[in-house]
Amino acid sequence: MTSAEAGTLSTATTGHRAIHNPVLAGFHPDPSILRVGSDYYIATSTFEWYPGVRIHHSVNLVDWTPLGGALNDKRLLDLTGSGDSNGVWAPNLTYADGEFHLLFSDVATFAGGYWDPQNYLVSGPSPTGPWSDPVVLHGRGFDASLFHDDDGTTWMLSMVADWRPGRNRFRGISIQQYDRQARTLIGPEHMIFEGTSAATTEAPVLYRKDGWYYLVTAEGGTSWEHQVTVARSSHLLGPYLADPAGPLLTSAGDPSLTLQKAGHGSLVETAAGQWYLAHLVARPYTPLGRCVLGRESAIQEVTWTDQGWPRVGDGRPADIVPAPIGVDVPLEAPVSSEQVEDDDFDAPALGVNWSTLRRPATPDWVSLTERPSHLRLYGGLSPMGRHRPSLVARRVVAADCEFEAVMDFGPRNYRQLAGITAYYNTRNWYFLHVTADDDGSPVLDMLACDSGHVTVVPGVRTPVPAPGPVRLRLRFEGPSLSFGYAFPGAADDSVWHQAGPSFDATILSDEFAAHVVDGEPAAWGFTGAFVGLWAQDLGREGAYADFDRASYTTAMKPTEA
Repeated sequence: MTSAEAGTLSTATTGHRAIHNPVLAGFHPDPSILRVGSDYYIATSTFEWYPGVRIHHSVNLVDWTPLGGALNDKRLLDLTGSGDSNGVWAPNLTYADGEFHLLFSDVATFAGGYWDPQNYLVSGPSPTGPWSDPVVLHGRGFDASLFHDDDGTTWMLSMVADWRPGRNRFRGISIQQYDRQARTLIGPEHMIFEGTSAATTEAPVLYRKDGWYYLVTAEGGTSWEHQVTVARSSHLLGPYLADPAGPLLTSAGDPSLTLQKAGHGSLVETAAGQWYLAHLVARPYTPLGRCVLGRESAIQEVTWTDQGWPRVGDGRPADIVPAPIGVDVPLEAPVSSEQVEDDDFDAPALGVNWSTLRRPATPDWVSLTERPSHLRLYGGLSPMGRHRPSLVARRVVAADCEFEAVMDFGPRNYRQLAGITAYYNTRNWYFLHVTADDDGSPVLDMLACDSGHVTVVPGVRTPVPAPGPVRLRLRFEGPSLSFGYAFPGAADDSVWHQAGPSFDATILSDEFAAHVVDGEPAAWGFTGAFVGLWAQDLGREGAYADFDRASYTTAMKPTEA
């Protein structure tokens, strides 16, 4: 019996809904899971997107509610100029002495063997803050975490990076004591684990159980050979012995599995004494193919052997997992706002599912008050710029989904553009937009960017018939992506017109974005596809677009004939 079949059987016998993986669909990688009382939280990486560190909440491990991002202003995080797939890597959320502690790495580069990681720690009374000013900790490596020991001490772990050519870039795992009162690292650094033959040892998280210290790490790289490795020691500072049975979890070697790239995990114990593992996965559209939804988060049930080692079923990620005992799981699943949401922009701030690129949503370029019930988006710099883009977007969480927006925009020249986008990074995106022709009249047009090469999509350019709002739409249907538009007030205002051909959605994927030259990454891909609202004012002339509404749904209407 496979672990997926076991999950199905357990659900049938217990009579309530099970955990269906991934629990966090779309771009939600590197989960750090935490239980405080009856509440569970997962913090995930956000890279170049604000707010930094996305957090979800659950009371049963089955249903998860987005709380938004933790680091929502430049006091906490400055992503100005951050490169594609740089920024916030692998946050770690812990709780001690009535406070939440959020430790995260801000990685500046991955070129030439350098990462320039800087680790920061903030603390606050809840997972949504308010957060303290960041404490600057060491920059030896990324994927840092805190461990609060039973004796009241706190320790900081991280992978240790070695920039020197010819050396192991992932040197091992180190630990150093952190003084919570003084808010500083103290004492010497200790190397406690050099990893296994799987190599690329990173993402350390430490736990204590039954007299043992258990060190959970990620190994094998972030792609198909990814795995969760467990080592243990009777002493905090080691030596740590890796589980002789091999990895706790991996998808490696089995392309038939729905959930690939299984790795980068963290453990949590329920109030009833059960254990679960939150971990990273990805779902390629073809066997070992491209993953448009990016790296997602899943949960597996963990048991313990008589010898004291953790086990996940057959060591493979299961699609369906038994829910914890002793928790309330409603028979009918709630509809998540990440799956279906219609935003009329009536709230005083952007909703929790919106993200902004490289800069927080400040009033100088994002306004929900200047025109009531509208999002006013002041144009930013070019699609290739990394300093002041004006892009408000949300994650694509299903292979089949639809995004629609109503926009009012009066461009004065060709330097002013606004519309909707399917976006991966500065080098890979599609943009259906309104701009101005050389005579100043508004036109609808389409741009595509493939590996940094920008082209105008032929056959799309269409005059906008009258001033006023336009309707813009895009649809993901697996690997196919299409765009459409309608002009309210026109004779055929209820008819959607297709903008261009069907496009290749898979260029909006980690696999397509990554580019290695002579063994070194010239470009990397760690995020996932977004859909969003984009305004560009390349001449910095004060252009803005007003969006009356934007909707996202994974339950699409039938395509019109």
